[in-house]
Amino acid sequence: MTLNTLRKQIRLKRKYVNHFEHKKNEQQVLNRLKSTPQFKSAKKVGLYLHAFGEIHTKKLIQLCFQHKKQVYLPMICTMNQNLVWVKINSNQYINKRFSHHPLGMKEPMASRGNHVSTLDLLIMPLLACDHRGTRIGMGGGFYDRTLATAPHRPFRLGLAHTFQYIDHTLPRQKWDQPLNALLTSEKFYIFKA
Repeated sequence: MTLNTLRKQIRLKRKYVNHFEHKKNEQQVLNRLKSTPQFKSAKKVGLYLHAFGEIHTKKLIQLCFQHKKQVYLPMICTMNQNLVWVKINSNQYINKRFSHHPLGMKEPMASRGNHVSTLDLLIMPLLACDHRGTRIGMGGGFYDRTLATAPHRPFRLGLAHTFQYIDHTLPRQKWDQPLNALLTSEKFYIFKA
């Protein structure tokens, strides 16, 4: 199976996850995340606003605020197509002060953001992940480009529906940035470096 075929299949499967499954998966991921040492020790957490059928992050963001963690959301830098991380507060989140990006997701409204290396924990969306932590994203390469330039890399945690974990080995290019761990509603996978 080609990478494009895999991407199409998983996008389609993700599109048909119903509202009930989304709520259940988000709650189960939240319950698992709370007990991870990486979450407990993190002070600065990078998250995403779900937009394309990914694991929902509303409760995760609220959990971070409850635990007095600093929350950062990604914004695409138009100059180099890297992601920068914008710190938000709970009022900004509650009042949905976000702009719409042409690619379809919401971004925080800000003129500048922080480099990914300032984060302790980076929670990432994905299309697929294998047993080595190889992450397949939506195809834009934003996370890979951003992490490739990081002098200090935060702990990289992918969030996925169970069907997004792939049993066979996915192809990894030299620029691909693997995950440290993957969290699904059923399991927490840690990958060897």
